[in-house]
Amino acid sequence: MLKRIGVSIISLAISFLVIGGCSSSGGGSCPDTTLNISVCDPSAGPFSIIIDNEFFPLFVGDELVLEGEEDGEFLEVIITVLDEIEVVAGVTTRVIEETEFVDGELLEISRNFFVQAPDGTVCYYGEDVDVYEDGIIVGHPGEWRAGEDGNLPGIQMPGNPQIGDIYAQEIAPGIAQDQAEIVALGETITVPAGTFSDTLITEDCNPLDNGALDDKAYVSGIGLAIDAAAELVSF
Repeated sequence: MLKRIGVSIISLAISFLVIGGCSSSGGGSCPDTTLNISVCDPSAGPFSIIIDNEFFPLFVGDELVLEGEEDGEFLEVIITVLDEIEVVAGVTTRVIEETEFVDGELLEISRNFFVQAPDGTVCYYGEDVDVYEDGIIVGHPGEWRAGEDGNLPGIQMPGNPQIGDIYAQEIAPGIAQDQAEIVALGETITVPAGTFSDTLITEDCNPLDNGALDDKAYVSGIGLAIDAAAELVSF
């Protein structure tokens, strides 16, 4: 999923609340995780491609559009739940397409693989990535799949999220190792799509980028609403 690192545009009230609870130096390693990823192990099913997690629902046909500006560039991200499935590590997953534009030029299309565990946890089974330059695919950085090369499925969103939960989202050594910490629940955010109070705020950490931090906000019944410099404009 979207991994662009930038300055958070969550409201100042949230920033003061969140930053006081964890380091924001951007350097060093990430904190130890507190949630067990075994809930997403391929043997831990039965899993479902009907994903109705409160803060990360994925219903076929849903589309989120996020926009923002970072380093003088205009970002647009379109996240679409496809009527497609993909078998990864023996598990049937739902395919989510994410398309990213920078200044109107296509930068990346990724196909992300999600499934829901029996306890409501949304599990992330990997992504196929195409990076574009002048309309031509030039690489596949960050691409990974659970069950290949020692990669494991991660937790995208817990089934019963609590402040202080820290969980590995991507477990692809040397390729993708993002993790998230829930730092606030029920904070009010305002984005172009509206004002929302039933929210979940995370601070994501990337150990492959010297522990760089990135804030995200999720809205109940909608999903991702803020990702660093990108804010929800339609859903």
